[in-house]
Amino acid sequence: MQSTKPILLVEDDNVDAMTVKRALHDLNVTNQLVHRLNGLDALEYLKDKSNGKPCIIILDLNMPKMSGIEFLKETKADEQLKKIPVVVLTTSKNENEKIESFSLSVAGYMSKSVDYKEFLETIKAINMYWTLSRVPPNGE
Repeated sequence: MQSTKPILLVEDDNVDAMTVKRALHDLNVTNQLVHRLNGLDALEYLKDKSNGKPCIIILDLNMPKMSGIEFLKETKADEQLKKIPVVVLTTSKNENEKIESFSLSVAGYMSKSVDYKEFLETIKAINMYWTLSRVPPNGE
């Protein structure tokens, strides 16, 4: 069964957000991409009952207003939100952030690559694991 739930991207860098959008398009992922610029905006989106719950959250760690770690603490403490899988996609090399992310039950932790082909492989791995909605290549 394919998912029609949105993907929530929490990313303050518009270039990185466009790269994620491009990668999902190149992989024929059809889920709506909901983009929020920081953890506070993402929490507001998640707590609004009129919005559909995402099938996955792709989360940057270094953001203004509310960091990714602070966002994780809030969502994992919320009974309605804690079961949504979160994959951290970050440029951070801070080992403590990685350890803290996993202690907050992230489903995955991946480093952003500046090389698009490598980045595409990262998004492809997320797609394969979480089985996002797809349109078959060539409309098959």
